[in-house]
Amino acid sequence: MTDHPSPADPAFPYRVETLEASGDATTLRVTLPDDVPAMRVDKLLALALPDLSRARLQALIAEGCVRLVDDPNTAQSSTPFSDASARIKPSTAFDVTLPPARAATPQPQNIHLDVLYEDDDLIVINKPAGMVVHPAAGNEDGTLVNALLHHCAGSLSGVGGVARPGIVHRLDKETSGVMVAAKNDAAHQALAAQFASHGADGALERAYWALVWGHPRRRKFTIDAPLGRHPNDRKKMAIVAQAAADKSTGPNRGRRAVTHLEVKKRFEPGGKPVAALVECRLETGRTHQIRVHLTKEGIPVIGDPVYGRSHMTMANGLPEPAKSVAQSFDRQALHAYLLGFRHPKTAEKMVFEAPLPPDMAELLASLEAL
Repeated sequence: MTDHPSPADPAFPYRVETLEASGDATTLRVTLPDDVPAMRVDKLLALALPDLSRARLQALIAEGCVRLVDDPNTAQSSTPFSDASARIKPSTAFDVTLPPARAATPQPQNIHLDVLYEDDDLIVINKPAGMVVHPAAGNEDGTLVNALLHHCAGSLSGVGGVARPGIVHRLDKETSGVMVAAKNDAAHQALAAQFASHGADGALERAYWALVWGHPRRRKFTIDAPLGRHPNDRKKMAIVAQAAADKSTGPNRGRRAVTHLEVKKRFEPGGKPVAALVECRLETGRTHQIRVHLTKEGIPVIGDPVYGRSHMTMANGLPEPAKSVAQSFDRQALHAYLLGFRHPKTAEKMVFEAPLPPDMAELLASLEAL
């Protein structure tokens, strides 16, 4: 454990120690002074670690790289900390892990892609569950961008002046399904405009299959509820009151979110409704939109580890083999099966569909057999 000099401001004698240095990653323990002022955690840590900006510290907190030390006298006892705006007690300590520096630009990687369509302007793929779209802390490689850079080598004319694919929408890591990416600036701008307008001209279509727990009360309905960051967990989204959405600003502000839903099948072993297959069509595309909206309706997505934890024991009530299949399903059962848009050059309406991946097909078949 190595001590670091305190910051230049002598009024607040922060203690900064190096706990561990592994490769290019370093973990620092920051102990705040007894007379710590009432100030946001990210601002206090920025005073203690003047080489890191508040924005960088906010990103580290969001990525789970900052932990609250339960007992500063121990070497390891700490828990994840996620609220950059919290006010904290005097003498509190934090462990801040600085991950290895990433390459300034993603690198091409030879990763198999399920290509549904490709021309000089765009590429449409069926993204598998488990693949992250963009490189980020903890997922520096193996992403869709890395795969596209390799697959499209020599055919990218540049997006933003750099030879890279133009991602105009995203799917969560564990959500599978259809995505489109642009190969040049003109295609990128045209596709981005369609997604930004949320299909106001009728060309953009996005539809998902979701297998959900519970008993949908309605067959066909719309959820119109604005989404914003969860007040206590920066990695989650939550429905916010409309008044708060209208007045808030910045990254926490609520944004209008509209999902159209239709129940296609209900699964009712012994007359007891336990699950359903729901088609979800997006009018807007917010982070975790479908997952949060379905949870609001009381029918969370099967396997969702973030929003569906309260329903995880429902699999115990199923007969075999559905019980074993549902218990072993380790991701949200959500698949973007349909994507429609106008071609950025020809304006032709294009629609692409992807069948259910094997794991969701197995889960659906087990429920249908009840």
